[in-house]
Amino acid sequence: MNKTNIITNSSIVLLIAGSVYADEKPPSSAAAAAKAPPPPAVAKSSGLINDWLRTQHDAFKPWDLGGQFRVRYEVKDGGGVAAATDFRAKGVDNENDYFLMRAKAHLGFNSTWFGAYVEGRDAHAISDQREPSPDTDSFDLHQAYVTLGNAKEFPLTAKIGRQELVYGDERLIGNGDWGNLGRSFDAAKLRFENSSFWVDAFISRIVLPDHHNFNVVNDYDFLSGIYASTKSLVPKTETQLYLLARNTSTKSADPVIGSILPTPSARDIYTLGTRWKSLPGQLGGWDYGFELAGQLGSIKRGGPTTDRLDQQAWAASVGFGYTFTNVTCQPRLGFEYNVASGDSDATDDKSETFEQLFPTNHKHYGYMDFVAWKNVHNPRFMASIKPHKKVQVTLDYHLFWLYDTQDSFYAEAGARRGGTGATGGNGYGINSKFDSFLGSEINLDVTYTPTTYAIVRGGYGHFFTGNYVDSSLKGLGGSRDADWLYLQLTLNF
Repeated sequence: MNKTNIITNSSIVLLIAGSVYADEKPPSSAAAAAKAPPPPAVAKSSGLINDWLRTQHDAFKPWDLGGQFRVRYEVKDGGGVAAATDFRAKGVDNENDYFLMRAKAHLGFNSTWFGAYVEGRDAHAISDQREPSPDTDSFDLHQAYVTLGNAKEFPLTAKIGRQELVYGDERLIGNGDWGNLGRSFDAAKLRFENSSFWVDAFISRIVLPDHHNFNVVNDYDFLSGIYASTKSLVPKTETQLYLLARNTSTKSADPVIGSILPTPSARDIYTLGTRWKSLPGQLGGWDYGFELAGQLGSIKRGGPTTDRLDQQAWAASVGFGYTFTNVTCQPRLGFEYNVASGDSDATDDKSETFEQLFPTNHKHYGYMDFVAWKNVHNPRFMASIKPHKKVQVTLDYHLFWLYDTQDSFYAEAGARRGGTGATGGNGYGINSKFDSFLGSEINLDVTYTPTTYAIVRGGYGHFFTGNYVDSSLKGLGGSRDADWLYLQLTLNF
């Protein structure tokens, strides 16, 4: 089946699914000032199964039974097989199209002072040329935790077990839900909460997906932190302060042979930061966000030596927008600037490359997932409209420059493109004499929410290569732009 037929058939499937759910009761309207590009907010639902069960008998109210099915078809041209071949014009197969299918099922129980939750996840990629596919992990345990306490009665609560960790805009800690596998941790978390603020203290270890075995954690890679939030300190603003620590020993290099995720070198990185974000609808049509993080600590130098590099890095994001709430389609215009430091000298005793920890990058630095929050300047221009209360259309335009050409171009997951040599495996090593402009990316995304139980999304992206990429690949047959297309259906049960 050629790509045209696959795209056509996928479109028909999604349109049929949308029409099946179109007769459901429409969701309530969302706050007009909600920031794009997330899908339009809809009426609160506990899932199709829970909503039905709880209308049958009050005994079902403490229980949470449900799941999610998601299927996505992606076409990638010019980048989508391996980071080492992105944008190469000749000599490599740079085209990839595949289906991603993910199913989740969960069972939960909540009483006044105790709760429990178990969730399984099955993820598969069909026709994916990547081997092994980073989007395949047979049915495994995604979450399994208990909660203790009742914040309404006593301010201290606990959450212990395998769980997703999500903080702020997920620039440093997120669940990576766009990915087919998602991300979870084995963690213990304590929260102190009252009417003015909340503070979390947690310690965790990342879960390593292993397609053929039960997923286990990296016993030598710890993420811990203190994260506080208040809506009382600054008027009409949520203000957050955090201290995060990633402590990884030399034994973390390869703790699980079959793990899909790469494992880091030894490091002790401490991140101190703050995040400020306007509360929805509190500033008229305006909204804004700001985050600043600095890092200290050390990273083991490469090779057999035990020497350490002093970590001295920082990153920031600032953005604002305006929503025309009294205008048809409620258009919103916005601007955002993201920056993260890079290393100015690979031969000294310092590491100045920002460590992005465990982020959800897809929604921040281009939907095509080429760029990390590392060694980068990234202006972003945003626009969105709501032609219908169930439909949201967003258009983003990104520009990318290296923060320092003495450092590498980093892929979305944080790895260097092509190694650390003068040119690396594909020309994306350290090319200090080249112009720093990486390129630009345009993204169009359309979200249709026919009911609270179904979401249909589709999008297109194009990456225009810049001088740095063109110069890096000149000796390898030249460069080319990249294209990306997707269609996705999500059903929440």
